[in-house]
Amino acid sequence: MKRIYIYLLACISIVAVSGCKRALTEDPHSILTPEFFKTTQGFKKGLDAAYAGTRMLWGTQNLFTMTVIGTDEFYTGKDGNNDINKYNSNYNTSNGTVMAIWRDCYININTCNGIIENAAIVPDIDEATKSRMVAEAKFLRANFYFLLVQFWGDVTLRKTFQTEANSSDARTPMAEIYDFIIQDLKETIATPTVFASPKSTGVRPGQITKAAAQHVLARVYLTRAGSKAKKNTDYTDAYTMAMTVINTSGLSLMPDFADVYAEGNENGNEVIWNVQHTPNLAYNGPNNSGGNDNVLNHMWVPQYELQPGMKRDVFYGRPYIRCVPTPWLTDVAFAERTNDTRYNKTFQTVWYCNNAASIPVWPNPLPPGAPAGAAPGKPKFALGDIAILMPGNNTATDAQIAAAPYLLMPTRKYTTSMSPYMKKYNDTKRADLNYPSIRPVIVYRLAETHLIAAEAAFMGGGPASEAVNQINIVRRRAAFPNANPAVMNVSSIPSIDFILDERSRELCGELVRWLDLVRTGKLEERVKLYNAEAKANIKPFHVLRPVPQVQIDAVTVGPRYPQNSGWE
Repeated sequence: MKRIYIYLLACISIVAVSGCKRALTEDPHSILTPEFFKTTQGFKKGLDAAYAGTRMLWGTQNLFTMTVIGTDEFYTGKDGNNDINKYNSNYNTSNGTVMAIWRDCYININTCNGIIENAAIVPDIDEATKSRMVAEAKFLRANFYFLLVQFWGDVTLRKTFQTEANSSDARTPMAEIYDFIIQDLKETIATPTVFASPKSTGVRPGQITKAAAQHVLARVYLTRAGSKAKKNTDYTDAYTMAMTVINTSGLSLMPDFADVYAEGNENGNEVIWNVQHTPNLAYNGPNNSGGNDNVLNHMWVPQYELQPGMKRDVFYGRPYIRCVPTPWLTDVAFAERTNDTRYNKTFQTVWYCNNAASIPVWPNPLPPGAPAGAAPGKPKFALGDIAILMPGNNTATDAQIAAAPYLLMPTRKYTTSMSPYMKKYNDTKRADLNYPSIRPVIVYRLAETHLIAAEAAFMGGGPASEAVNQINIVRRRAAFPNANPAVMNVSSIPSIDFILDERSRELCGELVRWLDLVRTGKLEERVKLYNAEAKANIKPFHVLRPVPQVQIDAVTVGPRYPQNSGWE
């Protein structure tokens, strides 16, 4: 493989060495040389770089595109233009999004390898701190490999720090990749100096903990169980590890689902691990030009500013319109809204007038059914009144739509420009609506741990009663503030589809859906059922991404680098 990745990008100083009380800081370096890794400063900067590398994935448009669109939940919005969402003939081995994820994972794996490999010779760091730093690097490396194996299956396994380019390469069987990931996570968990959980004294936001490694390990077992590398104990191990997190981490579900993603709660009681972002515009460019920007706040926003009484503002966000929800997601998955409160806590459905200059007036003659007080030439509403309402059903008649003072949009009127948008990543604290978000991205949280335990138990890895119990724990929280949350309980789980539906209601838009559908063997089936844009194009081989053409072309010595089946 000719390309060699030893770059140190924007370094986030998240490592807490002995006695360090600093807040999150940034220190830019352009190149991390092999010799620098062997110094105390270089070793620390290496781990900073590995942490910073997570920003190249979680929060970027690349990982968003690879995990959110082209599923049963979302299809392409008006301004989305990536063929990966549609599985059409233009989606091929030269796809830039696919190449970027492959590249960024290997950049950061190599950085982690440098940390792990050089730890023994680095001076002036006490062994307890050094062992913790190595364990954190192993956790990060495991996560990068976990993404690779889920997207591509067999990939190249690099265990050592690469300092020289080479022109030959080969793919390692998926089973070996999974074994290596599991080994890294187990060693992280077994390291005495790794903090127990995000609630441990001294742990910093975004820092690796045993609870994070246990959660990822549970997800790894669950995912391997659905792959060709499966082992007989995977579901049992997934259930056991998930229950370990639930019972020993000290974390708990927040009482109200709405609070999980409320601004400022990124380190809330159920957050297991998040990826830190920064307000420093040297690293988060105002025009989203940087590869490590958190642009999730933009991806879902529709063209509300073109509607009467509205204009762009920071509160409602920048309309990128990269994706819109499928009718299945809004109308079926979230159909029950009497007891389940998650629909309105997940989607923006009401916009209030923020532009007095474009408030419409009543026509002459008035439409039948116009509200009391309506008069020709009189404004339909005032500043601060409802300007757009999406009630989330189809009960409004065309006559009622015409008579409404505001834009009334039942589900049949949704378009690729205007539909409810997923609001978990909203960032209203930015100085400019065009800026990327500075909010940390929640990667793993306890509600998913409960759902992992439920799925593993349902698949035979634990008691059937616990499968029901664990999913009901999540469902009861969804009833808040209902005084009787047990109205959300189910007595049985009829199928894996029910679990996938529940994951949609709980984890909608949280960068896991494509991976969930592949893990459960449901990608093709559910895209064909629920995604009108992609259903005619998706094929069985789309459960793996194409190996980037640049990787294929870089191997010039020895056997050709293998491509995934169907992509040749």
